[in-house]
Amino acid sequence: MDTISRENNTNYLPIAGVLVGVIALAVACFALVKASAASKALAADSDEIAKIDTIESTANSAEQSAQSANANITKLDSSLSDNFNQITTKFGSIDASIAKLQESAKPAPRVKASKSAPAGEGSAPGTVSSDGTYTVKSGDSLAKIARANGVSLADLEAANPGVDPKRLKVGQKINLPTKSQ
Repeated sequence: MDTISRENNTNYLPIAGVLVGVIALAVACFALVKASAASKALAADSDEIAKIDTIESTANSAEQSAQSANANITKLDSSLSDNFNQITTKFGSIDASIAKLQESAKPAPRVKASKSAPAGEGSAPGTVSSDGTYTVKSGDSLAKIARANGVSLADLEAANPGVDPKRLKVGQKINLPTKSQ
């Protein structure tokens, strides 16, 4: 039987070896194609990975900038708050000063002229007192007062710089200049 089995085996053995070699060659080619495709995919992915690394570094830089900006905003907010408080304090003191000025600018309370005062003292409307002041009566104007007392209107106005000629009041005292010759 040895002889028969050798003869039969010799015919199939080279064919089987060739088949195994062809299969191995096909598997190797397939593996080579797959390896090449994997290499190309890896190269494409390496570009994407480089982009991701760039994006990551940009994001880290942006985060640092945002933290720096946040710190600056906090400083500015604190500074603005301090300045606002200082301005508020200044406005308060200015407001108080304005109130004082308004209070001091209010006219003094009018003293009613006494009817019992002597006529020569100038306390009755339309009279001249011994100190050279004239008490305004109803219907008086600076021009009428100047004519009645023999002085020029310009001299009368110069002697009374704070008097508004359009707002004369009955009982108001105005200074008379010395009569011009």
